[in-house]
Amino acid sequence: MSEIRHDAAHHRFVTEVDGHVAFVEYEPGASAIAITHTIVPAAIGGRGIAGNLVRAVLLHARNEGLKVEPLCSYADAWMRRHPEFEALRA
Repeated sequence: MSEIRHDAAHHRFVTEVDGHVAFVEYEPGASAIAITHTIVPAAIGGRGIAGNLVRAVLLHARNEGLKVEPLCSYADAWMRRHPEFEALRA
């Protein structure tokens, strides 16, 4: 898995795999962030990249004391499958 970086200026967590860029976008708020999109190109799909990106956002939120509103259906489903992160749900 490639490194995941937080591009705070563009409100996204990004990684590049095999020349393809994947990312999770979010909208910041005072006490919560809203995950709006999870984008992984089909060419690199099925490798757990989306889950690793969502996990990175959630760990960031936890470290910053923020709640998370998963507006993206993938992020919402991922959180439901990982109950250790449900306490972050806004």
